[in-house]
Amino acid sequence: MTYVITTGNFKGGVGKTTNSVMLSYTLSKSDKKVLLIDLDPQANATDLLLNTMTNIYKKKPVFKETLFESIKNNNPDEALITVKDNLDLLPSYSDLQQYEHYLYENFSDDFSQDHHLSTFIEKIKEKYDFVFLDIPPQLNKFTDNALVASDFVIVILQTQERALKGAEKYIDHLLQLQDDYKLNIDLLGILPVLQQNGSELDLDVLQDATEIFGKNNLFNTHIKQMNRLKRFDRTGITDNTKDIHDKRVHAIYSELINELLERINIFK
Repeated sequence: MTYVITTGNFKGGVGKTTNSVMLSYTLSKSDKKVLLIDLDPQANATDLLLNTMTNIYKKKPVFKETLFESIKNNNPDEALITVKDNLDLLPSYSDLQQYEHYLYENFSDDFSQDHHLSTFIEKIKEKYDFVFLDIPPQLNKFTDNALVASDFVIVILQTQERALKGAEKYIDHLLQLQDDYKLNIDLLGILPVLQQNGSELDLDVLQDATEIFGKNNLFNTHIKQMNRLKRFDRTGITDNTKDIHDKRVHAIYSELINELLERINIFK
C-alpha cells in the first residue's frame, strides 16, 4: 500500500522542506521506495536533492521534462529523477508557477481543480511505499491539491508564536477540505522543529501546542536546531558514519521514522 503524506504549515521558513526531504531520505535508507514531489515553485527541495546527487553521489541529474510540462502532457514519468536507491524526485522548476492558471484554464469547478494532482499521480504512486508532497506555505491550489491527494498530514511546528498560529490555520483548512470533499485523510501528527535547548519561549509554545492540539497529536520526537541540517543545503545530505554531527542528524531522523511508522500502524 502507498501512503501519501503532505508536510505543511501556513507560516513560511519553519523547516517544512528540510523535513520533507529528510523524512524521504531516511525512509529510503530503510528499504522503503519513496517519491518526493516538489510542488513549491521555489524548488528548495529539488535544489537540496540535486545537490545531494551532484556532490555526494557524483551523478548528473537527467530528466526529459519539468514537472509542469509533464502535468500538461499528463505523463509524470517524463519528469522523474532517481536521486539514489529507493528515492525518486518529481522536481520543481520556475514554470510551476503557472500551475494554478493551468487549473483555472482547464477545469471549470473547484472539485475538478482540487482533485487534479490526485488523478495525475495515480499512474505512478503505486510503485512507491511513500509519496511526500512539499508545498508552498500559502492557502492556494497547490495546498488544496496536495491535501486532497494525501492520506496523512504532518504539520511542521517551529517553536515560535507565528508558526503556532500558522499550524492552527492549516489544521482548520484541512478540516474544512475534509468536510467539503469527504476526504479520507488524517493528521499524522504535529512535529516540533528548530527547537532551542533551554529556551523558555520554545517551551511555552510547546505547552500551548499541547493544550490546543492535544498531547497525543504531537510527535514525541522533536527536531532541535542543528547546524549540520543547515549545511546540507550547501553540500547535499552527507551521511558519514565517522562524523559525529552527521550521526546525530541521522539518528534523530531514524527515531522520527520509527515513530511515524508506529503512528501509521495505529491508523491502520
